[in-house]
Amino acid sequence: MLRASKTVTLVSHIDADGITSAAIAATACKRLGKGCEVVFAPKLSEEYIEKINSSESDLVWVTDLGSGYLSEFTKDPMIITDHHVPDPKWRKGQTFLDSFIDICHINPHCYGMEGSTEACGATMTYLLAREIDPANTDLACLAVVGACGDIQDTSDEGLVGLNTEPLWDAVDRGDMDVETDLRMFGKETRSLIQFLQYSDPRIPGLGDDSSECHRFLESMKVTLKDGTRNRSWNDLSPEEKDRVRNGILDRLNDADRARALGPSYRLVRHPRHSELRDAKEFATLLNSCGRYDDAETGLRICMGDETALDKAKQNRMEHRRNISSALSMVKEENLVRMRRSIMYFNAGNRIRDTVVGIVAGMLLNTEGFRRDMPIIAFADSDDGIKVSARADRSLVRKGLDLASIMKIAAEMVGGYGGGHNIAAGATIPRGKEEVFLDAVDDMVLAQLI
Repeated sequence: MLRASKTVTLVSHIDADGITSAAIAATACKRLGKGCEVVFAPKLSEEYIEKINSSESDLVWVTDLGSGYLSEFTKDPMIITDHHVPDPKWRKGQTFLDSFIDICHINPHCYGMEGSTEACGATMTYLLAREIDPANTDLACLAVVGACGDIQDTSDEGLVGLNTEPLWDAVDRGDMDVETDLRMFGKETRSLIQFLQYSDPRIPGLGDDSSECHRFLESMKVTLKDGTRNRSWNDLSPEEKDRVRNGILDRLNDADRARALGPSYRLVRHPRHSELRDAKEFATLLNSCGRYDDAETGLRICMGDETALDKAKQNRMEHRRNISSALSMVKEENLVRMRRSIMYFNAGNRIRDTVVGIVAGMLLNTEGFRRDMPIIAFADSDDGIKVSARADRSLVRKGLDLASIMKIAAEMVGGYGGGHNIAAGATIPRGKEEVFLDAVDDMVLAQLI
């Protein structure tokens, strides 16, 4: 399909997985000599589906989106490299019109794999790019960044399943190294105090207390500065890391200890203290672009234009401020309410619809909030009410599937939804929140009995 097409329109999601997917696909098209336009979509609303169906390009390639809307596409031909739960209505009978539409659908669910843990959108896009030309293995590290941005690196083994394909390609090329280390955020760019103070999981006795973090590091005989510059975690010697790491792990319970320690992924061709050297920090930088209507800046960085880095850093600072103020607002105003089987809050227009899911996920890992219930978050959106649902992985192991719950509950009130078993979303009409919550509450209860 790609080789036969002169012009390609790429449609991708706005998060780190979507931006890295777009960069991989756009680079693969460019190397084939194809004219390529990139369009970023926060979700596949009716507007974007119509744009896809009416596209005048020879081919539309949708990355990190599309699987949940297969039965609504009429564009011919299309390629979809995605990892979300596929549309159950697609090609279920012999008389469906879409049976005659040429859609190449590449999704781990089609091969009996789990799309929330074994393959992200960037990984599926990378596998196609590698098949086009083995030289495209230089894009492998982008797929790893996409997988980390999609929180697929949190198992004891780190990245698993198909995600190990780009990982080991990147390692074999010398673009990336892997070490067992603390998996907390900010190993390259945060000062040691901030690294401990704002860690996830929260470290008892150190979380949110900079003076205690200072005393702890002094007790571990760790110097906080190198001249005038604050040292970061990756500035420490192996011996210093061992002392501090053991001191941190001693303070954590078994579950948090498992979350805190595991494989860590470093893009070694980027300089020390760069936001692009650690896969998690790279992904966060991309997320901060996409969530604030500037996915194009993230795309430029992924395609090698580091002049865009200053703009991305501004986006990241804005992202951090907004997330921090949103978390404070939800906690200080006690917005979270409880039902039989779920927690929920309605942020209205006070939290951007593009970041309310991040806030919900962070609340799950905040002291004082329950992790034995999924959390549902509402925020105003241009086309209705945006819903984000997040859950702890322990609930998924018990049978929870937020993707099916969001899809069914949304359709019951005239909306649409989908996603993953552990993280999903929907868009519903205004005024339907309570009816929607009734349905979600019932289904979560039924799945977890």
